[in-house]
Amino acid sequence: MAEEMVRFGLFGAGSIAIYRHAPEIASHPCAEIVGIYDPIKKRADWLAENYGGKVVRSEKALLAMENVDALVVATPNAHHARLTIAALESGRHVLCEKPMATSLKDAKAMIAAARKAGRKLMIGHNQRLMPPHVKAKELLKQGAIGDVLTFRTSFGHGGPEMWSQDKGAHTWFFKKEEAYVGTMGDLGVHKADLIRWLLDTEVEEVGAFVDTLAKCNEKGEPITVDDNAVCILRMANGVVGQLTASWTYSAAEDNITILYGSKGQMILGRNPDFPVEVMLSNGEAAMYKVGAVATNEVQVPSGIPDAFIDCILDDVEPEIGGREGLRALAIVVACLKSAETRKIVKVAY
Repeated sequence: MAEEMVRFGLFGAGSIAIYRHAPEIASHPCAEIVGIYDPIKKRADWLAENYGGKVVRSEKALLAMENVDALVVATPNAHHARLTIAALESGRHVLCEKPMATSLKDAKAMIAAARKAGRKLMIGHNQRLMPPHVKAKELLKQGAIGDVLTFRTSFGHGGPEMWSQDKGAHTWFFKKEEAYVGTMGDLGVHKADLIRWLLDTEVEEVGAFVDTLAKCNEKGEPITVDDNAVCILRMANGVVGQLTASWTYSAAEDNITILYGSKGQMILGRNPDFPVEVMLSNGEAAMYKVGAVATNEVQVPSGIPDAFIDCILDDVEPEIGGREGLRALAIVVACLKSAETRKIVKVAY
């Protein structure tokens, strides 16, 4: 079916569309952008000028376009479920950004809508497609460091106000009514998805501190979502580890995962030249040059649009489908509950 084209509409023309979705779709030989909507029209205009597509004036107008096969939902988090369900009900496949929803109820409704419509639903958890992480999973399956016992995984940078198109403290990322959650939805959910995928097991229970420590909005008031989170996770197979997300790593980004096994340890993303490092207790070591993990400073292809397009053309379900997005979101929800109650919380899938 390689000769067929997947025609895309984009909900949202912010940074994730500019740096990831639009260029990756436009460069695919079997895909094209035909429609774009963003409430800030000049952003949609810029995207259309650079990657193609017609700018429309409303969400309804984009949904009404007859030549759209699939829709990308790259809006503030509060609109993910509503737009995804509307798109699925209109007969379109949907690629939705993470976190997939602002509640588990909404996430389940999205999954149900995809099933009812017979359409594909994929969530943009790109960390598991990064070459170092793909290599790491291969090595783990081979028993390179023995049985994983503990881990540390972190994702932090200076804050979304520096990367988002809303440059400054007025960004939607800082507003609970638009974002629902802060670092845990922006960054922590990535690592929640990654660690369960790498270890091939689920997060069973969590203990977390999720706080607002430094960030202020345009009025100089503390933002209404978290800017830091430090979480302890216990996996279903007994492995325990730490997940950290932060918007206050102002000097340098941190997108590093360390896995500690019975035979040694594996470090992912620390060395830009060799992003997979294996060190064994017997003194042996191996380093792998296998591409990069994307950061705000270093943009590399995410692989998400390519995988989504292939699923549509080959008529197979996405590996990173709605159920995977739901499980990552459930970990975030449990961490928020733990922080609120100051108790260990079981993850409710």
